[in-house]
Amino acid sequence: MKKWLIPLIIIVAIVFGIYNWAVGFNNTAVEYQENAKTAWSNVESSYQRRNDLIGNLVKTVQGAADFEKSTLKEVIEARAKATSVNINAGDLTPEKMAQFQQAQTGLSGALSKLLVSVERYPDIKANKNFLELQSQLEGTENRINVARDRFNSEVNIYNKHIKKFPNSVLAGIFNFSDMARYKADPGAEKAPNVNFDFNKK
Repeated sequence: MKKWLIPLIIIVAIVFGIYNWAVGFNNTAVEYQENAKTAWSNVESSYQRRNDLIGNLVKTVQGAADFEKSTLKEVIEARAKATSVNINAGDLTPEKMAQFQQAQTGLSGALSKLLVSVERYPDIKANKNFLELQSQLEGTENRINVARDRFNSEVNIYNKHIKKFPNSVLAGIFNFSDMARYKADPGAEKAPNVNFDFNKK
């Protein structure tokens, strides 16, 4: 009887150890994954704030009767495209991230073009509402950068957790896969410059 007791205790200990390891891995992976999803929601929230500000900016600029209609149309269309590209936080594939990023980059370009065009309109540049919106946009661009950096940091923590051996063995069993990071546009290490010094000539 005693001969069977020792092997049984060893087997129970091994099973219990594997169970604890699996549960610990799963719970930690879920926590890290949810943190990354929350960080992505903050990225989207920051971009939504920018989209809202751009909408108000367009309305302000539209008050100038002779302002370039093609420039306004370009911003309006780019904004519509940017707001139509949504990603489920649980399905952050590289392809979908690239699509989202491309739409946001298109809006950044259109916005920059609009703000450059405003330089030729002293009445708009002197408009208090416009100046306030322009200032808020600059702050929002900074918030977007911070949110993207935090998202990438959370994704990094999660990805490292599921890739390290022996966690990588369980990752496949529990269906945990890599999350895509937000990549900078080529040559766009800095946020679009939306803070023009209107006093410069």
